[in-house]
Amino acid sequence: MNKTLIIVGHPTKQSFSSHLADQYEAGCVSAGKTVERINLNELDFSPFLKNGYSEEQHIEEDILEAQNLIRWADHLVFIYPTWWATPPALMKAFIERTLIPGFAFKYKKSKKVVAWDRYLTGKTARIISTMDSPPLYYQFLVGDPGYKMMKDILTFCGVKPVKRTYYGSVKMSSEQKRKKWLLHSFELGEQGR
Repeated sequence: MNKTLIIVGHPTKQSFSSHLADQYEAGCVSAGKTVERINLNELDFSPFLKNGYSEEQHIEEDILEAQNLIRWADHLVFIYPTWWATPPALMKAFIERTLIPGFAFKYKKSKKVVAWDRYLTGKTARIISTMDSPPLYYQFLVGDPGYKMMKDILTFCGVKPVKRTYYGSVKMSSEQKRKKWLLHSFELGEQGR
């Protein structure tokens, strides 16, 4: 896993998510890995499929470049805040516009079973998410819906395993705790996990 793509899904430029991404990237570089980064707040693309999947939609240059980077990468790292129990709308929009049929997967013609080709096989992923609720509360009482959604989508396209790391509660955290989380993000990048 020498080629890592970091995808940052926070809608603002300065956020704790972007600081975690900085540290993960620095860890990758420290370990001699090749790393690329996409900050979703810098991309220019329509945030939804205007006609669903009933007809093809124009694919913007930023989405084509993102697809090229996803194709190139061995390891995908998605970093974003958990809002209302799932990734922000920006991350969901990016996934819907990027992981489309013909790029990430393709259904096979069959009258008996639903079958498809997974075009992202051989890649691994990590979800890094911040949250204001305690991670154990989110995982066990809320049911971990954001991770389940991301894992299902990525696995459907052939990416596995899909691991997760949560940092929270950010709102209640001390500066010392946030520094510890940043160091942990660096170590994850260095280890390529």
